[in-house]
Order: sequence, then structure tokens, then C-alpha cells
Amino acid sequence: MTTPALDLVALDMAGTTVDEGGLVYEVLAATVADAVGEAVPGPLLASWKGTSKSEAIAGLLADLGADASEGHVRVVHDAFTERLIATYRATPPTPFAGIVEMFEVLRETGVKVCLQTGYTAEIAASILDGLDWPTSGDSALIDAVVTSDLVPTSRPAPYLVFRCLEATGVTDIRRVLVAGDTPNDLLAGTNAGAGYVLGVGTGSFSLDQLAEHPHTHLLHSAAELTTLA
Repeated sequence: MTTPALDLVALDMAGTTVDEGGLVYEVLAATVADAVGEAVPGPLLASWKGTSKSEAIAGLLADLGADASEGHVRVVHDAFTERLIATYRATPPTPFAGIVEMFEVLRETGVKVCLQTGYTAEIAASILDGLDWPTSGDSALIDAVVTSDLVPTSRPAPYLVFRCLEATGVTDIRRVLVAGDTPNDLLAGTNAGAGYVLGVGTGSFSLDQLAEHPHTHLLHSAAELTTLA
């Protein structure tokens, strides 16, 4: 393994390590559209990708001139959660090719692996249950999972990344690699001061689009991060 000196990789879930075919944003757009009575424009939806889904719903409602009060956001988010979990049960997400092997290589060399996501714990658990990724014992693939309901503000704020350090006992942000498939992932890693901020082309944005945002590396897949020199 030629990966740079690392103590921790903090990896996004959907679109980065987990292939769910973009269903989360299809369900998000459909749920908000039902709430406001009009379609959600693609560019507007794209601007909220990578953030917590509660914050995305609040932002989309406000941007569309709809009721964005805390109570209404909660109602819409509950509807979104119910629809998304049902969708994932019908079409279970799968790991991107090479991701499990990448986890194994990192952990064999002493690098901690934390998944960090704009999902709530409830949604993240529904995905992880289907993937059967152990988080403890000798067969553990990942060391920790940090969800958006554990931090005061989601991406592009740095708090998800910071919670990954806390959850794994890592103290040097310069020895942390943050990877994601959206501009907000890259901004969160940059705002956290991570030594490595990696954009991947397996999600909603092309590498050319991600190249317009702060980063240290761009790769076609997070599975390739063990090839970094």
C-alpha cells in the first residue's frame, strides 16, 4: 500500500462507498415536490446534495417559497425517511466495486475507517443492516459511523469530520483523508483542515465538476485511494 501517512479516512456513504443508484435524491425531490405542489428544479436539488437531508428539505422548501417552519420540515422529513427506507428495502444498496477490499487494506495497515453521512442514524442503520458491514470484533470493516443528527450543522460545515476524529480517537487532522462525491463533501473536508480531500466520480457529480471545488485529489472511485502516493 502506498497511501500517504494516514490515521483515519472519513468516507461519505451514498455515492462514495455505497451504490444506491441515486435513489436518495429521487425520493428527496419527489417528497419535496409533493409537499410544495411543484417539481424541484435539478440545479436547485444539486446545490443541496451532500448536506443533511433535514437541512436540504428546509433549504428546498425555503427556496421554493413554501413553508419552511421547523414543524413542517419535520413532517416532510418524516415522510422522506419513511419513503426512503421502503425504497431501500425494495432496492437494497450495495458497495461499489473494490470498497470492501479497500476497507480491509486500510484497517490491516492501522488506518481507522469512519463513515460520515448526511443521513440520520435511522436511515444509515437501514443501509448498514443490508450491507452487513461489522463495526466491532476481529471482522470489523469500519470503526465508526457518524450521522447528520449527531452534529449541529451538516456539510459544508466541518463537524461530521470532527466527530469522526472523536469517534476513532484520532487527533491530527493533517493525517485524515476525507472523501466524497459532492462539492459539499469537498468543502467539509477543506473546512475541517483535512490533510487530504478526495473527490470521487461515482456519485452525482463528474470529476470535471468536482475539480471546480477545493480538493487535493480526484479519483474515479474511493476504492482507488490505496493507490495514492
